[in-house]
Order: sequence, then structure tokens, then C-alpha cells
Amino acid sequence: MNNRCAIRLTGSGGQGVILISVILAEAAVLNGDKAVQSQAYGPEARGGMCQADTIISKEDIWFSKPEKPDVLLTLTQGSMNKFSKDTTPTSIIIADSGLSIPGNCAASRIFRLPILETAAKVIGRPMTANIVAAAAINTLLNLFPEEIMKEAVTMHIPAGTEELNMKAYREGKRLAEQAKMVFTANYITPEQMQAY
Repeated sequence: MNNRCAIRLTGSGGQGVILISVILAEAAVLNGDKAVQSQAYGPEARGGMCQADTIISKEDIWFSKPEKPDVLLTLTQGSMNKFSKDTTPTSIIIADSGLSIPGNCAASRIFRLPILETAAKVIGRPMTANIVAAAAINTLLNLFPEEIMKEAVTMHIPAGTEELNMKAYREGKRLAEQAKMVFTANYITPEQMQAY
């Protein structure tokens, strides 16, 4: 990680994107870094658009809402359409593989991973998509040592679900490692986006 990383996590209510942001902030604190976490969501308890931001820094953080995120996680097409326009050419997008990339997206590094499918079909619990995503983010970005990230996850999951969530964590890590190995298959240049 560089001195500062602003991560925006987006999806719909019920997908657990806020929990991902809390876990990342917790891991930052456990790692001796500084972190700020904020969230916003619609009036619907489930199904409405949801956004959470986590800023991780080696230095003091003076503003809690990044205008242009360094990293965007998106799990729904609506959130992709809304938030991808805030990216820059140096941004990274981590998107569920079922999403299409809007033409006004500026990010030049896009990883499309089957996050929701993995949670539903491999883990057998769609609600674990957030843990799959958290592990993928950490693996792709090399944010924290794995033992710290796993500790942060364990601190924020219900008792008795540790085995299930650690399986989800392993699957998220596996997806990210595969994406790194076949980077060209997961990398989309600005020129390719128009034809995507």
C-alpha cells in the first residue's frame, strides 16, 4: 500500500458492503495504520443502493469522504453506473463479473470477479459475498498481512460462523490470485472499454 488508499464499496442494501468497509478499517487499525470509515444508503433496508468509504493512511486523515476513489468495489449494475464515473485513470475497479463497464468509466485497471456467484454456489450462502469481496480486495491490493485481515474478519462476524466465513475468505483470495495470474484476461484498457 502507498501512504494513502481511498476505497469506495458499493452495491445494494443487504450485500454487506458496509461490513466490508468496517473490516478494512479494523484491519488498518490492527496493522498500525490510520483509517476513517463512512457510509450512505437509501431508505430501503434491503435492495436500495448502498455506499461505504474507507480511507487507509500512514498519515493523519483530514477529510473522511474521497471525491475520487483509488479503488472502487461494485456489486450491482446500478452502483457501477453511478460510481464508476468518479474514477480516474489510476483507479482500480473490482467488479462482480456479471456487470458491464459504462463508457464514461475512466479507470484503466478493472478486475471482474465472480463474487456473487462464488458466494451463492461455492460457499452456498449468498450473504458471504462481502467476505469473498473483502479477501479479494486485500489480495489484489496487498493491503495487510493475511493474519491481520482474518482477525479483522473474525471480529465482525457472528459467533459460530467462523468456518463458513473463512471458507468465503479463502475463495475470495483464490479468485484474486487467479486474476493476478491471468492479468491480461482481467485487464481492460480505456481503448478496450468502448468495445467491452
